[in-house]
Amino acid sequence: MEMLNNQLDHNIDDDIPQLSAETFAALQEFYKEQEENEASSSTTKNSALNNVFEENWQLSQFWYDDKTVNDIVKIVHKTLIPHDKFALISCPTLYKPLKNKLGIHYDVPVHLYEYDTRFAIYGCDFIKYDYNSPLNIPQMYRNYYDLVIADPPFLSEECLKKTAETIKYISKDKIILCTGAIMETLAKELLSLNKAKFKPSHKNNLANEFCCFTNYDIDRLL
Repeated sequence: MEMLNNQLDHNIDDDIPQLSAETFAALQEFYKEQEENEASSSTTKNSALNNVFEENWQLSQFWYDDKTVNDIVKIVHKTLIPHDKFALISCPTLYKPLKNKLGIHYDVPVHLYEYDTRFAIYGCDFIKYDYNSPLNIPQMYRNYYDLVIADPPFLSEECLKKTAETIKYISKDKIILCTGAIMETLAKELLSLNKAKFKPSHKNNLANEFCCFTNYDIDRLL
């Protein structure tokens, strides 16, 4: 009887697939590469969120000061609910603080529409954008965003008109436009926006007065 049991045990063991030494080594190498790729992806993402970019004045880049950034983050935080979607047009310095506050912790998609390809480090959140081609936007983003924040790079009627085309194409609800005070009439005509009390300011003081124009009350959120 014992011999029969031993024979049965032997037959059962024979039915269990056994990996060769080469296959086992290859499998270990595969899992090691997978772990390294995941670690690399995480490192790249963290590096992108910690990167600091200098202003490029040839592209008319003037970064907001810390108070302005913090105030806008507060406004957006109180505006959106989880799973809302929002876009930044030509205001790249807002991406990191908003992504850190909302994108990671609240699962709110944050897309940056920007001409400067340095910001392509933000991966799939970066969308190459040239205001001279205002509707060169993936169709999937038509009427897609619950909030759009825009800061046209140039203080000109042409730039604002073309940026407004983009805003109207991708927005489905709330809009915040940061631009020169002299654009108040045009902002009203193009996008039906009203001037807010809140005024953005910059690290390098600009000669032109800047204002926020919106289609909802942002002042009560500060």
